[in-house]
Amino acid sequence: MTSRLPALGPRGEGWVAAQLVLFAAIAALGSADLIGHGFANPWGLPAVLVGAAAIVIGGGVAVGGAWYLRASLSPFPRPVAGAGLVESGAYRLIRHPIYIGLVIAAVGWGTATASPLALVAAGLLFVLFDGKSRREEAWLTTAYPAYRDYQRRTKRFIPWIY
Repeated sequence: MTSRLPALGPRGEGWVAAQLVLFAAIAALGSADLIGHGFANPWGLPAVLVGAAAIVIGGGVAVGGAWYLRASLSPFPRPVAGAGLVESGAYRLIRHPIYIGLVIAAVGWGTATASPLALVAAGLLFVLFDGKSRREEAWLTTAYPAYRDYQRRTKRFIPWIY
């Protein structure tokens, strides 16, 4: 499988740099709005609770994904040399639980801090992770012959949907 998306470095370093910029933007935008409205969410307590729940759930999905990867874990989209293909845990349902978990947590932060701009940045993070995952999957199909079958059985980010 080939990808028209750029590698952005031998291991995909540019993809990681872009996600770090978005993480910083999401954190800063949410913090600025939180401070700007005196640490009170103008959207109300339900927004704080929904946001906090999304942070916990998204963080749990991301940590769970990292746990199952173990030796295969890397921030870079190019697979770790010599690591095996992981299809257990969250990877039974979706191919990129860490990415979607981080997006869910980012949406939670934007909601908990009542930050429309942090929510926009979380949307951009989803777009970035969609592209990064496509670049990564081009490399994964080359590294693991069984990856194509795995792709057919599982969705990218949302079980049974996408």
